[in-house]
Amino acid sequence: MSASRLKERLVQYALLMRLHRPIGIFLLLWPTLWALWLAGAGQPDPKVLLVFVLGVVLMRSAGCVINDYADRGFDPHVARTRDRPLAAGRVSPREALGLFALLCLAAFGLVLLLNRLTVLLSLGGAVLATAYPFMKRYTHLPQVVLGAAFGWAVPMAFAAQTGGVPKLAWLLFVATVLWATVYDTMYGMVDRDDDLQIGVRSTAILFGESDRLILAVLQVLFLFTLVLVGQEAGLQGYYYLGVLLAAGLSLYQQYLIRRREPARCFQAFLNNNWLGAAVFAGIVLDYLAR
Repeated sequence: MSASRLKERLVQYALLMRLHRPIGIFLLLWPTLWALWLAGAGQPDPKVLLVFVLGVVLMRSAGCVINDYADRGFDPHVARTRDRPLAAGRVSPREALGLFALLCLAAFGLVLLLNRLTVLLSLGGAVLATAYPFMKRYTHLPQVVLGAAFGWAVPMAFAAQTGGVPKLAWLLFVATVLWATVYDTMYGMVDRDDDLQIGVRSTAILFGESDRLILAVLQVLFLFTLVLVGQEAGLQGYYYLGVLLAAGLSLYQQYLIRRREPARCFQAFLNNNWLGAAVFAGIVLDYLAR
C-alpha cells in the first residue's frame, strides 16, 4: 500500500471513529473523572487516571465504529449521517469490524494493567457498548442503554482505585444514566423526523409531545442524585456550587429545546459538555479546599 493510500485510509478511519467530533469523548470522560476523583478522595492514582483517559478515547471510538456498522442501512437515508464513511461507501463493513476489534483489544490491554475486579467489570462494559447500537431496533429506550454503557466506567473507576464498588459508585452510576438519557434524547430530537420515516426507535419518539416535560423530570432526578452523591461522599460548598451551575445549565437547555428546532436541540446536547465540566470543577475544588 502506497503512503498516500495509507494516509487516505487512516483519515477515513479517524472520521469513522469521529475523532474530529470529540463531544462524545468528553461526555464519557466527565463521569469517569467524577468517579476517579471521588474514589481517590481528590487524589486519583496517576496510572489509573492515565489508563481510564486512554480507555475513554478508545472505547468511545469503538462505540462510534460499531454504531455506524449497525446503522449502515439507515445512515444513507438521514441527512445528518449520509456522508459518514460507512454510509458513503468509503469504508467497508469488514474494515469497520476489524477496526472495532482492534480498538476493543487495545482498550482491554489497558484494563489488564489494573486489578482483577476491574478486568471482570470491563467485560460487562464491552457487552453494553456493543449492544447499544442495535437496541434502537428493539426498544424505544436505547438512550438508557447508552447511559448504562457510559456509566459503567463509574464502578470500574471505583474498582480500579479502591478494589471495591461502594454505594457511592452506584449512586454516581444512576446519576450518569439519567444524565445520558437526557442529553441523548436531545440528540434524538434532532433526527426525530428522519427516524420516524426509517423505523428507528428512540426516547425522543417515545416521549413525543411530552418530551420537554419528561426531560425536565429526568433533569431534576439527575440533580437530586448528584446531591445524594455529595452527601454520601461528604462533599461541601464548592461541590454544591458545581451542582447549582449544572442546574442553571439544565434550565438553559430547556430554553434551547423549547421549540424543538433541530439546530437548537443539537446545541442543547452540546451544552452538556459544560454541565459535566461544572460538576467536575466542583468536585476538584471541594477537595482542594480541604
